[in-house]
Amino acid sequence: MKGKIAFEEHFAIEETLGDSHDFAGDSGKWEYFSKQILDLDHERIEHMDKTGIEFALLSLNAPALQKVLNADEAMYLAKKANERMARAVSDHPNRYAALAALPMHDPDAAARELTRCVKELGFKGALVNGFQQVDSPDNIKYYDIPEYRSFWATVSELDVPFYLHPRMQAPSQAKNYEGHPWLMSAPWGFAVETSIHSLRLCGSGLFDDYPNLKICIGHLGENIPFGLWRIDARMRFSPRGYRGNKPLGEYFKKHFHITTSGNFNDAAFRCTLEMIDNDKVYFCADYPFEQMEDAADWYDATDVISAEQKHKIGRTNAINLFKLDLK
Repeated sequence: MKGKIAFEEHFAIEETLGDSHDFAGDSGKWEYFSKQILDLDHERIEHMDKTGIEFALLSLNAPALQKVLNADEAMYLAKKANERMARAVSDHPNRYAALAALPMHDPDAAARELTRCVKELGFKGALVNGFQQVDSPDNIKYYDIPEYRSFWATVSELDVPFYLHPRMQAPSQAKNYEGHPWLMSAPWGFAVETSIHSLRLCGSGLFDDYPNLKICIGHLGENIPFGLWRIDARMRFSPRGYRGNKPLGEYFKKHFHITTSGNFNDAAFRCTLEMIDNDKVYFCADYPFEQMEDAADWYDATDVISAEQKHKIGRTNAINLFKLDLK
């Protein structure tokens, strides 16, 4: 399919490049991988042309700002990354838009940077790499807590999507992974960490306060669609501490938007489509952690959806979500 749009597509600046080293594959691939993730002008666009991806929304790699302990340093890096994306969009306006990188140490500072990116730079939303570490590695902030309500008020006012991207758990809070470090990242831990954060947002009353919020998550929903029926079924018996006014599944289905990034599997795709409104499902690749060719070859060939649905999930849903000026 030509004309696809993707929006979990990462780049790095020199200061955050090393954060991706462990996810690049074996050491012999690092030089090529680093070239891919730094490039916004040549090979990336060649891959897009080859795979029928017309347009991509760029975002900073992980965990980047979310593991920088000092707020001032993180804001400096955020502005550098956001200005780099803005230049790429200016250079290739028909190929790129951008999602703001935000330091989440101070909710109000994050809100100001998001506002600047949207109103001055024309960004289409934000992508944040999970929880924020503040001042020390073990001081961890999740965004459902009350101090972040002012930030969410700004997201709501701007009416832009917020992409909650994975990161690994902090080592001090990951005793269940001891002896099995492979579990902590993409094979399993990414989905665990991001799904817990997502469910915390659903259970915090956030969506009652700001009913127009739109949260994106990748990898066909970080395992939540598969477990959603059981979550709601058991919540009838153990809702202690739950602060939502509606069943959790209702919030998830209304406010969460699910991408195919890095999960190119028909069975998982079918499950997601059965649980989530097709208007809230999107094609994405997760480049360069996944190859565009793998994402596009699977998506173009799958017979799980009709040609009409394929066009919608591959293109028009993203145009509507991000208010893109594309036909």
